[in-house]
Amino acid sequence: MTEVPYTIVSIPQNDATGASGAIQWLNLANGDTGQAFGFGRYSDRSVEVDGTFGVGGNVAIKGTTSQTSYKILSDPNGNDLNITTAKIETVLEATRYIRPEVTAGDGTTSLTVTLFFRG
Repeated sequence: MTEVPYTIVSIPQNDATGASGAIQWLNLANGDTGQAFGFGRYSDRSVEVDGTFGVGGNVAIKGTTSQTSYKILSDPNGNDLNITTAKIETVLEATRYIRPEVTAGDGTTSLTVTLFFRG
């Protein structure tokens, strides 16, 4: 299991979203966990997952307020954010920290997770 660092994605100053930002975790393989990203002032957040899921691939989007016990976050309908296909989802809970965990897949699993947030 590897902890994959996040990278900051540049958002142009003239972007109509206002106070916003984005980060990415690149090339996540089965068993990898993304480095936790901490933020508090951003109330809106969405997550996009792309790449090769491989056989049975799954990435769980998890959060915590304490950075000690991560729990699976939900979409606005209350569904767990266990993502098995490329998609964009809104994250319901506002947690202090968030990170992806690839909980299943095979040797071909290679996922990019992008977190977008705005205030």
